[in-house]
Amino acid sequence: MRNIDSYTHTRGESVYLDDIPVLAGTLYAACYDSPVAHGKLLSIDTSAAEQSEGVVKVLTYKDVTGENQIGGIIPDEPLFADHEVHFAGMPIALVLAETDEAARHAVKKIKVVIEPLPVITDPRVAAAKGELIIPPRTFKIGNTEAEWQNCAYVFEGKADNNGQEHLYIETQGAYAMPQENGAVRVYSSTQGPTAVQRAVSKVTGLPMHKIEIDVTRLGGGFGGKEDQANAWAALTALAALITKRPVKYALHRMEDMRMTGKRHPYSSDYKIGLDKDLNILAFEMTAYQNAGAAADLSPAVMERTLFHCTNSYRIPNVTATAYSCRTHLPPNTAFRGFGGPQGMFVIESAIAQAADELGIAATVIQQKNLLHTGDELPYGQKVVSEANECWHRADEVFQLKQIQQEVASFNAANKLYKKGVAVMPICFGISFTNTLMNQARALVHVYTDGSVNISTGAVEMGQGVNTKMLQVAASVFSIQPEKIKVNSTNTYRIANTSPTAASATADLNGKATLNACNEILKRLKASAAQEFNTGDDAIDIKDEWVYVNGKKTDLHWNKLALLTHNKRISLSEHGHYATPEIYFDKTKEKGHPFAYHVFGTAIITATVDCIRGTYEFDSVKLVHDFGTSMNEIIDKGQIEGGLVQGIGWMTMEEVVYDDKGILRSNALSTYKVPDIYSVPKEITIEWLQTQQDNLAIFRSKAVGEPPLMYGIGAFFALRNAIRAFNPASAPAFDAPMTPEKVLMGLYPKQFAPVTSPTLAAEK
Repeated sequence: MRNIDSYTHTRGESVYLDDIPVLAGTLYAACYDSPVAHGKLLSIDTSAAEQSEGVVKVLTYKDVTGENQIGGIIPDEPLFADHEVHFAGMPIALVLAETDEAARHAVKKIKVVIEPLPVITDPRVAAAKGELIIPPRTFKIGNTEAEWQNCAYVFEGKADNNGQEHLYIETQGAYAMPQENGAVRVYSSTQGPTAVQRAVSKVTGLPMHKIEIDVTRLGGGFGGKEDQANAWAALTALAALITKRPVKYALHRMEDMRMTGKRHPYSSDYKIGLDKDLNILAFEMTAYQNAGAAADLSPAVMERTLFHCTNSYRIPNVTATAYSCRTHLPPNTAFRGFGGPQGMFVIESAIAQAADELGIAATVIQQKNLLHTGDELPYGQKVVSEANECWHRADEVFQLKQIQQEVASFNAANKLYKKGVAVMPICFGISFTNTLMNQARALVHVYTDGSVNISTGAVEMGQGVNTKMLQVAASVFSIQPEKIKVNSTNTYRIANTSPTAASATADLNGKATLNACNEILKRLKASAAQEFNTGDDAIDIKDEWVYVNGKKTDLHWNKLALLTHNKRISLSEHGHYATPEIYFDKTKEKGHPFAYHVFGTAIITATVDCIRGTYEFDSVKLVHDFGTSMNEIIDKGQIEGGLVQGIGWMTMEEVVYDDKGILRSNALSTYKVPDIYSVPKEITIEWLQTQQDNLAIFRSKAVGEPPLMYGIGAFFALRNAIRAFNPASAPAFDAPMTPEKVLMGLYPKQFAPVTSPTLAAEK
């Protein structure tokens, strides 16, 4: 089945926030944001802006009708700066004008006086000063302290990864419209309609039942619109209520990049111990998360880093500690993988260092220590593992040893170009780690003509979730997809939604849709049984026709729907689903937080130009644990997209803040994402299909986030190519591996830091 959005997408007819027809009287908003990262806000002068042509009003913290606060997990994030500014890009004032141009022109006339305060951009510095979002957390299994003496080899090191800009094609934005009786409707580009509803409620003082949030689709999200959409919806809703006019704000690209948080950078220390047979006996990690100026989702992201600190490996003794550090950057937020990739990078770095110092390939250690079913993870859950199956399948199909031999032969024959190959196994848990969020609802209507309407809490953002929801109904009812429409995501139709995140959306909302459809199907079968004077068990519906004891009748689906309605039997159902079996006790840091895990193995090959430091990726060949895919075309697209996004994070996407907390990589001229010329020349995807029950919809497995982690292997493929050119080089585990870092790794002596004038003269 094709993606149901394909037709309108390719014709340019799909409706996004900026495509909604503008109502007469709409005002346009523009934000004045802090030009400095930290300081006391002494004064705000908006008089010149208020007198500017076309300006209707300028809002500041003094105009907030509810609470000047949008923090979700922790209430530590003011909507408007009031007495202090905490990051460059923090909203200070909102101009409302008759046109977008007038609003943006007036913003430039606002004057503020800010007394500078010290700026922290480094999470280790923040930790040393005690600037923490929450107290540190530690996951433990076994006893690492006692185990070091049993290790034949012990290695220690440091691994750093930078942030990543979401760069969704559609920027952040919202369009708020006042309604009757003091209510407000907000069209929001958000992954979390209920989170937006709560934020608007807090800021405006309105109860949630007077706030309608509607989302047709997003032009990409990747986690960046899970909580960070709240501010723009709250600003426009507040403005609409105050002015009693519709208010629209769609951020320009550079505004979006400057004012929003990214993937969390981490700086981590590790220690790894192995026995003589290369079994990993002990692993310690201390991770410093750069949370930015407010909590946002950082505590939950940090938690998932701990959950994934051992990746696909069986390690009996683990101590992993993480600190969420408050700095003066925009609050960092969810990004595909949600802290998991940052944890995986550390263990892969530790294994790479061990392999370097032992003079063996990292693959030897990796394969030796893969998880088996029944192994216990550091947080207490016993895993149902496909790690070895994925590795063996990749070896069998793609001939890993042959690839390694071909790389070695190429390197022996070439001086100025070197190849590197790396293998990246993944293990990623599926569920919200906050147990209460693992629930969903769906509203299904069957109309009297046999057509079907579905509303769920799932937000379509290019991942094809609406197509999968439609497939659920089509499968249960055994009707043509053309008979089914999937509605926009709306808080009046489906309340109290969890965000579309954690790779759990299709599972949760699909199961809720399944439950609703099954209830309606029972009623339809009972109605048909009455007509044929038989038991309900004798009735089947296949391809829109009613069958009795396996024999086709003349009763069509359309006629059955009308017949059932005429009997005053409900053709509507509100289905609810809550994932069973999962729990996590934070007081013990133990539990069973995931419904299941997704596994996979990727083989990445890269070629480095050893004169220029540039590189290209020859191939990525991977085996992915799909379970039983609902839609192979959509799932393959998710794997390709996630893989390339992961490669971008590990290679070219470098977020740069200066020591004053000002974003320097603030435009597409200074921040580069992979394009068609930088993706791997070959991407081959092999399916590991399984029939195990896994609490997922129709035995499929989540495919949104796990593929991103394959991209981590790109870093190590490049590092291996560098070491093939210069075996004495030991490039730091410092991602992204930009061409500049590759060049410095190829020629470390030439790029060694100068420490004295004498050395400088000699150099």
